[in-house]
Amino acid sequence: MNNFLHQVVHSLRQRTVLYGAIGSQNASGKKFAHFGDRSVICFPQTTIFNEQYISIGSDTMIGEHVALSAGMVPGQECVVSPVVSIGNRCLIGRGSGIVGHFSILIEDDVWTGHHVYITDQNHGYEDISRPISQQSQPERAVRIGKGSWIGHGSVVLPGSNIGEHVVIGAQSVVSGVIPDYCVAVGAPARVIKQYRKGEGWVSIPKDQ
Repeated sequence: MNNFLHQVVHSLRQRTVLYGAIGSQNASGKKFAHFGDRSVICFPQTTIFNEQYISIGSDTMIGEHVALSAGMVPGQECVVSPVVSIGNRCLIGRGSGIVGHFSILIEDDVWTGHHVYITDQNHGYEDISRPISQQSQPERAVRIGKGSWIGHGSVVLPGSNIGEHVVIGAQSVVSGVIPDYCVAVGAPARVIKQYRKGEGWVSIPKDQ
């Protein structure tokens, strides 16, 4: 390969990644309800819309190819603001999706692996005579507590309340309450280990 062309291509790519990122001081960043200092949404981005209902804290990095949206379609008026709130010093892995309709709260210092999906809306399917796409889409608030880690490929479903300093193992599906200071894995995710004051880390039997 021609070395000159090789250098040109890589130089252009680096410039594209640099200038295509979204930050607090560029036009795209100013569309958000809040976009903290030194935070960045890396380039290339995928679906991002209704930024006015999305708040991002300071020193947060959102990786490449992340979908980030509020509401169902661009231009939708949401009943609360912010719909999606991401705290300070968070890291959202590339290829992830955060799709809020009612309330998604990601507190400070939360990190995720790649390809994590977080949503506060699900599909109803009570009426078997109608396609699922035409039925109600119930919404339930989601919270991920500060200092937690969500492993690669995990799904956080509506109504999930993940405590502080929690580890969610890779490929897990969270659909309920996960208490503070614990490790949860599986589909549905269950607590397998919890830190207890005076006892340290305690393994949790499967039947509890």
